[in-house]
Amino acid sequence: MKKLINDPRAVVEESVQGFGLAYPNLVTVSTDPTFITRKDAPVGGKVGLVSGGGSGHEPLHAGFVGLGMLDAAVPGAVFTSPTPDQILPATLAANSGAGVVHIVKNYTGDVLNFETAAELAEAEGVSVRTVLVNDDVAVEDSLYTAGRRGVGGTVLVEKIAGAAAERGDDLDAVAAVGERVNANVRTMGVALSACTVPHAGTPSFDLAEDEIEIGIGIHGEPGRHRIPMENADGITDRLLEPVLADLGITSGDKVLLFVNGMGGTPLSELYIVYRRAAQVLADRGATVDRSLVGNYITALEMQGCSISVLRLDDELTGLWDAPVHTAALRWGV
Repeated sequence: MKKLINDPRAVVEESVQGFGLAYPNLVTVSTDPTFITRKDAPVGGKVGLVSGGGSGHEPLHAGFVGLGMLDAAVPGAVFTSPTPDQILPATLAANSGAGVVHIVKNYTGDVLNFETAAELAEAEGVSVRTVLVNDDVAVEDSLYTAGRRGVGGTVLVEKIAGAAAERGDDLDAVAAVGERVNANVRTMGVALSACTVPHAGTPSFDLAEDEIEIGIGIHGEPGRHRIPMENADGITDRLLEPVLADLGITSGDKVLLFVNGMGGTPLSELYIVYRRAAQVLADRGATVDRSLVGNYITALEMQGCSISVLRLDDELTGLWDAPVHTAALRWGV
């Protein structure tokens, strides 16, 4: 294992410290317990947005703390849910009196721990709503979930719900926007290689040089099936077809197309995948109105990508275009 680390047990602590030092104008890092807040949080009268999960998916979630997105992020150990005693103070810190929305990926540990923290926050007088993200079409259940996993669509939920909160929507309205995004986005991913969790020291699964894993999640868990390596267009078709079928995309639909890198794939290759996906959507009569390409929700150094498609309407498009200023996503400011 070759990694730019000091001690496998200190990876998250030192990484979060470095993140805080890199973006002191955007975030405040709290320790014991660890969570990250927007520099000006809580923003008076605004619904707070809190998300989190295991580390190793950077820039998710800390990279999306800032104007127009999250008010707080809670990093757990690598691929491990944060604990309620982290989530609760982050929730309280994000609350300005208008309540807090938790955006939670559908992994059992995340669901249970955010649920516990929400109950504790409610006991302290903070109203909490939860948006559960489960956009993965690859598998219904996995090592980490009951039901579909939350993957690339999480970024889109956080951006659009964050914009709704920023414009002054109330608690129920912000949660409803987040749920609407989740209902209209689907994702599927592929691994060309496995990742290595620092404290494990060995790859999370074995892939031969001529094999790829279709339908992987973001924790190195197995996917739908393993096949021989194909060219980029063939792989793109395998990922996109189940997404479009599940979403029911038809001629005339407007969509956001998101090609996400899993951490170890060059941007040049992600653009090749985007090119093919855009061609397929055009052939279906769908219009790609908005796009995002890059490493936004990763699995350490895994080679591979995921494709997300979000069906847009005028309101969701406007919220996507709204100003955002975070470490990993920024425009319109």
